[in-house]
Amino acid sequence: MPTVEELYRNYGILADATETAGQHKDAYQVILDGVKGGAKEKRLAAQFIPKFFKHFPELADSAINAQLDLCEDEDVSIRRQAIKELPQFATGDNLPRVADILTQLLQSDDSAEFNLVNNALLSIFKMDAKGTLGGLFSQILQGEDIVRERAIKFLSTKLKTLPEEVMTKEVEEFILTESKKVLEDVTGEEFNLFMKILSGLKSLQTVSGRQQLVELVAEQADLEQTFNPSDPDCVDRLQQCTRQAVPLFSKNVHSTKFVTYFCEHVLPNLSSLTTSVEGLDIQLEVLKLLAEMSSFCGDMEKLESNLKKLFDKLLEYMPLPPEEAENGENAGNEEPKLQFSHVECLLYSFHQLGRKLPDFLTAKLNAEKLKDFKIRLQYFARGLQVYIRQLRLALQGKTGEALKTEENKIKVVALKITNNINVLIKDLFHIPPSYKSTITLSWKPVQKADASQKRASEDTTSSSPPKKASAGPKRDARQIYNPPSGKYSSNLGSFSYEQRGGFRGGRGRGWGGRGNRSRGRIY
Repeated sequence: MPTVEELYRNYGILADATETAGQHKDAYQVILDGVKGGAKEKRLAAQFIPKFFKHFPELADSAINAQLDLCEDEDVSIRRQAIKELPQFATGDNLPRVADILTQLLQSDDSAEFNLVNNALLSIFKMDAKGTLGGLFSQILQGEDIVRERAIKFLSTKLKTLPEEVMTKEVEEFILTESKKVLEDVTGEEFNLFMKILSGLKSLQTVSGRQQLVELVAEQADLEQTFNPSDPDCVDRLQQCTRQAVPLFSKNVHSTKFVTYFCEHVLPNLSSLTTSVEGLDIQLEVLKLLAEMSSFCGDMEKLESNLKKLFDKLLEYMPLPPEEAENGENAGNEEPKLQFSHVECLLYSFHQLGRKLPDFLTAKLNAEKLKDFKIRLQYFARGLQVYIRQLRLALQGKTGEALKTEENKIKVVALKITNNINVLIKDLFHIPPSYKSTITLSWKPVQKADASQKRASEDTTSSSPPKKASAGPKRDARQIYNPPSGKYSSNLGSFSYEQRGGFRGGRGRGWGGRGNRSRGRIY
């Protein structure tokens, strides 16, 4: 084993030889042997080996392996020095191998070491992006779970920081091709990260690019398979995939395939849905997704049939008024619970799809069903007006910090929900039913309203739907209906607005369970 002095002497020989250093193979071999020495010798070898690496292509394998030994040394300072120098080995055909090695080193639990690996990967990315990606994807597809996980997170956080001259169209196409291979077998969390990676690619920001992403999500969601509402894995998969697809939809990228699937397979089984996500109201979550997608639904083959399924589900959430005794008192039946959050979603979805078949309520339903629907709408609207009045009263005069308390935040959202439902019910009470009003769903950020939207919003303080087709109630008009005393007196404090939940399934889930991979160093 060479001493420190011998290492310096042979370093001098190579340094003095400059471009003819390759003629001093023995001197370089001494430096390679330095990895077998003590801590001082190893630290010097970690610096000297990469410095003259390019002059000895015939010793490339030996040099890289020597440096790898130092990357796994027990002394953390030696490891850090060896890792820091690894990019110098990333020349020609060696680059993918170095990228593969650095990817495996992402499993380090030492924060300084981990940061060095990240920086080294970024530096070779700028030398050869495709070669570096080859090493990363090789480990994602075949490496240990911890390496796979960290390699995916590296891509999801670092790709967006790279300049355009690195992220060329060719590189982005390579990422898409390799990602498709990975997406054949992923967990829910991995799927989310890959969608983040792909949706950030410049080449997929176009209409055709977003359409490609929607098709990827549809494939992942298994929309061709039979839907099993009692299988939490099946339900979670659909919910998670749809959540990823929603931001991709637009007037040019339609949600028709997803909306059709929800109407035909999910709505009829809504009450049977199960999820592994603790605390998530999966029924409401699914209805929210349907509502968000319904705005971008294109031409649907079985529109009338699917609108009927949506209508039938809406009726389930819009109760008939309880029967009254002869004295006008409640005949003993409990007041039906009005589920405003669910109704907002269903009513909005029906309103959006109804635009495509505006005579559905008048021509496709028989007179008795239409009468029944209007009774339900009217009853719901009466309860709605009481809630709106009470909410406005509770929030009156409150501004700034006062509105930020948990209780008042719930009331603000509740007011958005009830106002939205009020606007939609009014539209449906027109003769013939109208589908012109626009609202912002209660859980979505408020868009800058145009004049017509502003008017619609202001009008939510007016009465229940008119019985006759008219210009509509004046803005000053108050309640047409005066509910009997004691009705709709639910405590506002108990109003529960259900927040969306995220997929919290871990690795090894049904749509994430992957085959066993090799363990240990595979440099």
